[in-house]
Amino acid sequence: MPELAFIQKPQALIFDMDGVILDSNPLHRVAWDQYNRQHGVEMTEAMYRTMYGKRNDEIIRGFLGNHLTDAEVFEHGAAKERLYRQLMTPQVESALLPGLADFIRRQRDFPMAVATNGERANVDMALNGTGLAQFFEVIVTGADVVRPKPHPDIYLKAAELLHVAPENCIVFEDSHAGVQAGLSAGMRVVGISTTHEDLKGVDLIVKNFKDPKLQACVQLSWNRQGDK
Repeated sequence: MPELAFIQKPQALIFDMDGVILDSNPLHRVAWDQYNRQHGVEMTEAMYRTMYGKRNDEIIRGFLGNHLTDAEVFEHGAAKERLYRQLMTPQVESALLPGLADFIRRQRDFPMAVATNGERANVDMALNGTGLAQFFEVIVTGADVVRPKPHPDIYLKAAELLHVAPENCIVFEDSHAGVQAGLSAGMRVVGISTTHEDLKGVDLIVKNFKDPKLQACVQLSWNRQGDK
């Protein structure tokens, strides 16, 4: 866990996309299932579990093979994401995590960013389709960094673009890889238990954005348990 002493009132909020802004992982599972079946691959539960929090180039090679060229990997990933957007677009508003829209509107005075291993087109579809794009100053995707989550690069780049020190940012994450990335960046991490219940190292874990503890965490100074 990062050795941070004391954080005053947070100065910026950074949100992952899948499992945090949208409860989209169930539909990603459907999209992967349909896409891989077209290529003779049947998904298993173990395979589904490997995809959470990863960038598509890692997922594709795991599902379809390491023999693929970079260009082939890119094309497979783009095709799968087009399928996902076709499935998600008609239901994107209903896929918002409970309480998320109201929470974001209440925090409109904070600089906010989306930082995701996913594709920019997916972020645009989600934010434009739900009317939330206006609240986010910065969007960083897996294509914007060399090393995706669980490396801290995405979160560090988001903080840099927001002009806020990493230790003054709160990250909202649902995956093990994302939590690791946020902690490695030196940020405070709020776990959202849509994907995993056991998010080790987070400062707070909630089911969704209706939890009243979230409002307190952005209004007050934080001390990690054990910090003095």
